[in-house]
Amino acid sequence: MPFTYNGLPSRVIFGQGTLAQVAEEVQALGCHRVLVLSTPEQEGQARQVLDQLGELGADVFAGARMHTPVETTEEAMRVLASLGADGVVAIGGGSTIGLGKAIALRTDLPQIVIPTTYAGSEMTPILGETKDGLKTTQRTIKVLPETVIYDVDLTLGLPVGMSGTSGINAIAHAVEALYAKDRNPIVSMMAEEGIAALARSLPTIAGTPDDATARSDALYGAWLCGACLGSVGMSLHHKLCHTLGGSFDLPHAETHTIVLPHAVAYNAAAAPEAMVRIARALGTDDAAGGLYDLARAVGAPLALRDIGLKEADVDRATEIATANPYWNPREIEANGIHRLLNDAYAGRRPTTMEATDA
Repeated sequence: MPFTYNGLPSRVIFGQGTLAQVAEEVQALGCHRVLVLSTPEQEGQARQVLDQLGELGADVFAGARMHTPVETTEEAMRVLASLGADGVVAIGGGSTIGLGKAIALRTDLPQIVIPTTYAGSEMTPILGETKDGLKTTQRTIKVLPETVIYDVDLTLGLPVGMSGTSGINAIAHAVEALYAKDRNPIVSMMAEEGIAALARSLPTIAGTPDDATARSDALYGAWLCGACLGSVGMSLHHKLCHTLGGSFDLPHAETHTIVLPHAVAYNAAAAPEAMVRIARALGTDDAAGGLYDLARAVGAPLALRDIGLKEADVDRATEIATANPYWNPREIEANGIHRLLNDAYAGRRPTTMEATDA
């Protein structure tokens, strides 16, 4: 099997208590004055990072928002310029990491990322930005963070609900890597291992949130899934989630969690080898059903109507998602996508959809 594999040039530090190395890593990048980024909810953690940085810290910008709105990036750029910062440190999940990437795209400044969720964006050269209600993505090495510090201790307080949806969001990256057009055996190996690590740890976290071993396993799995996202192309699932998030302002991780089983059901017949590997990693014989059951086991939402989508939005979402589709192992058929979104809207258990069903 001929294949091409491109390794990404990022430095990863993994363990417990690794946040203590942040100043050392800033200096290793040659930075002297960095801006710390966060969402409003995580400003306290950002201030702690600023304290650890001492003279290397310029200030905190705590305005990161979901789906990386261009206007938020422009506001952060003004703060960055006024402080004369020569790098950024992002602490948080996908919203904050996205802001750091958007700044790097415009300035080429180095980034250190300290993930506190399982989203995986820190391992990718992909940036999604929202402007005028539409979310667009691009892939460029300019936005890949130079250094990622994984500190298991920072995830111990991650709420159970967010842990579950963030973890299944990570699983989505690995799932689509297994049937990607440019898949390869290295990434597929990482994908299966990443799904398995999260599938065994997330239910434990749901029952025992402070289980450090499960938290470590989940963060390790998220790293692997993020690396998959950064290495190969994504397909239908990610297109649907970008549509629902960017155009209907639905929460990112919850949207991924709800849509994933249905996207897998849509693609099942066209990607049988991937389905076998996904099911094996989940410890089940049904990939789509196993993902639905995992979401239910961790107490995640199962229906798009429960996170803000209106039934009338399904037609518009179908139209947007099919207008400029990503490559997908199965042809994108409007009727089939409409059925998929209807099932996800209602929270029905997914069933495999043959092309003749569409």
